[in-house]
Amino acid sequence: MRLACIVEGHGEVDAVPVLVRRIASEIERPVDLPHANVIRVPRSKLVKDGEEERAVKLAAGRAGPIGRILILVDADRDCPAQLGPVLLRRARGVVGSMPVAVVLAKHEFEAWFIAAVESLREALALPARVVAPADPEIIRGAKEWLHDQGVDYGETADQARLTALFDFAAAKRTNSFEKCYREIRAILT
Repeated sequence: MRLACIVEGHGEVDAVPVLVRRIASEIERPVDLPHANVIRVPRSKLVKDGEEERAVKLAAGRAGPIGRILILVDADRDCPAQLGPVLLRRARGVVGSMPVAVVLAKHEFEAWFIAAVESLREALALPARVVAPADPEIIRGAKEWLHDQGVDYGETADQARLTALFDFAAAKRTNSFEKCYREIRAILT
């Protein structure tokens, strides 16, 4: 099965394929996701009329007639439960019956790292005092939170590496990662 992804940031271009492949390996479902099938569109542009549709057409062409599309972006200040269905409706309006999943990380992708920060302790050289907050998704500025813990985090340098390592079970404490996990499993099966 061939997948195409639409992401917003430079870090997600490498991180989202890692995430998809990890989930695919858990369910023993091979996925064809070449680098060329990861399309980066800044979120500010993606939410504008016509821009998501253009990106979805490009993704559909790269995925092929029996392919699937995953759109994964940060919600930033928007409510994922409100923006997600809008983006999904617009995407389905372009591709019809081709399977499409839309996932919005509440605030930022990095909130999932915060939820699973204990599993990243060694990779980030974090002191034992650093633990995940009770509700990681209320943090606006996840990158800044990581910085405040002494982490020199760079999206393009670290996002894919940490995506390969973070504990899914811990990250599922956040609603947006739980949905992400479910949506990726569903689109792969």
